[in-house]
Amino acid sequence: MTCSNEDSQLASLALAGSREAFSQLYESTIAEVYRTARFLVGDPSDTDDVVQEIYIQLYRSLQHYDASRPFRPWLMGLVARQCRAYRRKRWSMLRIQSRSKRSRGFEDRDFAGDVVDRMAIAPLLESVERLPYKLKQVVILRYLNEYSQEEIAQALGIPLGTVKSRIHAALRKLRRKEIAEIGHTGRMEDAHET
Repeated sequence: MTCSNEDSQLASLALAGSREAFSQLYESTIAEVYRTARFLVGDPSDTDDVVQEIYIQLYRSLQHYDASRPFRPWLMGLVARQCRAYRRKRWSMLRIQSRSKRSRGFEDRDFAGDVVDRMAIAPLLESVERLPYKLKQVVILRYLNEYSQEEIAQALGIPLGTVKSRIHAALRKLRRKEIAEIGHTGRMEDAHET
């Protein structure tokens, strides 16, 4: 009997309510799960919490496991999703903390730099706003929300290649628009700032 068959059988028994089977499933998978989570999480101090959450989710999700398929790849998909959720949650917390720190220093801030930045970016935002919706969508997700191309593909339910081609097309249109505006205004020094 292969490890995969053993894991599948243990998963079936655990789903039927066997605590012993779940314990055995835990013992047979913990080293691989921990190693994978440690690599994906990046922060050793948080890995234990993430692994605990993975096994809680495993227990809750066993009913969705298709016993005709190998167990380990299914489990690794669950590990990857939990690690991604952890990273997003951590990123959100860091952004909230950063915003909180910025708002505390609000009284002491010099807003001149912000005004200059907004004035410089306004034409770009107007150009992005004029893009076709499908192109605008990927540009906003990629460059404003800082999603990876893979995350965009998943979020929009489209192939990764489509995301890449839409980003490429959008950037090409934005560059053409910038070149056309430079030609229109006659400001050649702008052409060297990109």
